[in-house]
Amino acid sequence: MKHIVVLTGAGMSAESGINTFRDADGLWEGHDVMEVATPEGFTANPELVLNFYNQRRKQLFEVEPNQAHFDLAELENTFKVSIITQNVDDLHERAGSTNVIHLHGELRKVKSTFDENDVLPWDKDLVLGDLCKKGHQLRPHIVWFGEAVPMIEKAIEICETADILMIIGTSMQVYPAAGLKDYVPENTPTYFIDPKPNISSRKNLTVISEPATLGLRKVISRL
Repeated sequence: MKHIVVLTGAGMSAESGINTFRDADGLWEGHDVMEVATPEGFTANPELVLNFYNQRRKQLFEVEPNQAHFDLAELENTFKVSIITQNVDDLHERAGSTNVIHLHGELRKVKSTFDENDVLPWDKDLVLGDLCKKGHQLRPHIVWFGEAVPMIEKAIEICETADILMIIGTSMQVYPAAGLKDYVPENTPTYFIDPKPNISSRKNLTVISEPATLGLRKVISRL
């Protein structure tokens, strides 16, 4: 079985109705990113941060996977498929994909502020006073700006074994995720699907300037 490695970003979930990460003015859902997506922001105003992610989590229950999510899941019938996503939603899993690495965390999980390995499933609002078993405040299981990306080493190992690379709905401008394409073996067929593609030229690169659903269908027809 050939191994397809898929790197996905906000454009993957945009057609499901989940807003892309940042607006053109640099705000995230009307908030300064530094206020809601940094450890310093959480220290300064934890209630604001918790409420921000509570709203994102609620939004998640109002949307469904789109056809591109389902098409990737179906590829597992004929290929080994590994998805490495920058998204914090669970739409890949809900569509049926079984091998998903979340680089930036997951909205439906929380973790202890004392022990980052103490991670819990969480589908309700998270408020001040919600504590881990050792008595420390819980926080969103999100990798904030300035924090290490715990899954990056695992993601690199996966990329090193790719037979085919797909990049869907991501600008490939945010590091360390943007660097993953450089760990794929040389000459690996690469398909870049994005309405506004921005990727430096490489061998065996096919660029498809389409949204995820349309672009992925075109790639699958070529496989």
